[in-house]
Amino acid sequence: MFNPFSFLNKNKIRVRIAPSPTGYLHIGTARTALFNWLFAKKYKGKFILRIEDTDLERSEKRFEDDILKGLKWLGLDWDEGPYRQSERLDLYAKYLEQLLKEKKAYYCPHTKEELEKEREWQVANNAVLIHNCDARNKNLNTGELIRFKIPEISPNASGNETTYPAHQIVFDDIIRGQVHFFTSLLGDFALAKNLRTPLYNFAVVIDDFEMRISHVIRGEDHIANTPKQILLQEALGFTRPKYAHLPLILDPDRSKMSKRHSATAIQEYKESGYLPETLVNFIALLGWHPQDDKEKISINELIGKFGLDRIQKGGAVFDVQKLNWLNSEYLKEKTAGELLKSLIDLYGEEKIIFKDKNNTLKLLELERSRMEKLGDFLDLKNNLLLKEYDANLLIWKNTGKEKIKENLRTIQEITRSIFEHEFNQKKLEIYLMPFANQQGRGEVLWPLRAALSGRDKSPGPFELMDILGKDEVLKRIEIAIKKLES
Repeated sequence: MFNPFSFLNKNKIRVRIAPSPTGYLHIGTARTALFNWLFAKKYKGKFILRIEDTDLERSEKRFEDDILKGLKWLGLDWDEGPYRQSERLDLYAKYLEQLLKEKKAYYCPHTKEELEKEREWQVANNAVLIHNCDARNKNLNTGELIRFKIPEISPNASGNETTYPAHQIVFDDIIRGQVHFFTSLLGDFALAKNLRTPLYNFAVVIDDFEMRISHVIRGEDHIANTPKQILLQEALGFTRPKYAHLPLILDPDRSKMSKRHSATAIQEYKESGYLPETLVNFIALLGWHPQDDKEKISINELIGKFGLDRIQKGGAVFDVQKLNWLNSEYLKEKTAGELLKSLIDLYGEEKIIFKDKNNTLKLLELERSRMEKLGDFLDLKNNLLLKEYDANLLIWKNTGKEKIKENLRTIQEITRSIFEHEFNQKKLEIYLMPFANQQGRGEVLWPLRAALSGRDKSPGPFELMDILGKDEVLKRIEIAIKKLES
């Protein structure tokens, strides 16, 4: 019986992440990178970074830079690389020439337009979508593509050969068990446009062999590529790596994850104010869970607990609420100073500092337990900038305007009498709470808080006074009094 973990003490573990620089680093690729990285760390193997940039039309340097920066930000350091396929064209050409020489590959003369017409006919007639090439045995020296020649099945007992290859490919997937494919459903698939332009399924086989990859851990959308790659490995005499195909990441409605429901670029999560340790923790739980079902797990714990045997087969639902909760938990562990540094690094000092560094630290200390993302601080800071508000906001229940105005004037006088060095939350409570208790807390504290914030929901009045400072507090109380007089 197949034991997917029999390799652990026999071979050196070598895994890879192989993104294409045709878009920004997204959650799916980041999760694949993380699982490979954890697997390598767990078994003291190597984690290799390979940039699959043979798609020259769509590959861009800015996307490669984003991928490298994103992986570094997440802490997923690589042991080798980055290797770039565009720098390995001589190697691919060597193996293409070998396959052509051994008549395991051939030049296909059919144009793109001809192939499209063939496909249209197949779709209309419910036929298998493969190319039945009449040049399969012509030994042409040039063509539109280089195709792999699917091996013919041996004659059966009666001596009759199958009219078209019907060989079965079987491989053992560490996550999914045994997987079967019939080569009759593959057809002679394309390997390259020419000797200098290899296509994905060919280049990846050469790279995995040359880089001595022991395990290919990737998304389940690559399962259909696996039989093609196995056929090439057999044709070239390569050893077969172990395969593990990860479940899809799904939106809350269980559809394939899309930008409509959740941002997928890692950079977007970073700019929103998610911490790298949060994302690593969160994406680790997309399709995998530890034996104890613990949800908040440090990177060192992840390495110790991780195993391919606990990866699920079904899709993993991306739960934004869980991500926000997890991020809030990590934020609570940070000091105000650490948060301030992260905020300045992310958004710049101009956007973050409120009055001065000390006041900003006070505000962070006050609000960090309520923040889900670093970006929330921008809203909290902006809420301290007094905006226009209606005088009715100052009214507490059925208390009349004159009484509210009178209370605010008394608060104003008490505030003026407080020395600057005593202007902090603790002292402010000592000076003002006796008056609030005498007149009624609602009648005093509600209009004070509304006058200071201009909002119906805000931090408490003493917290606001401490952060705003004496001059600003007096100014805002005066504004409130004038509103009540008008």
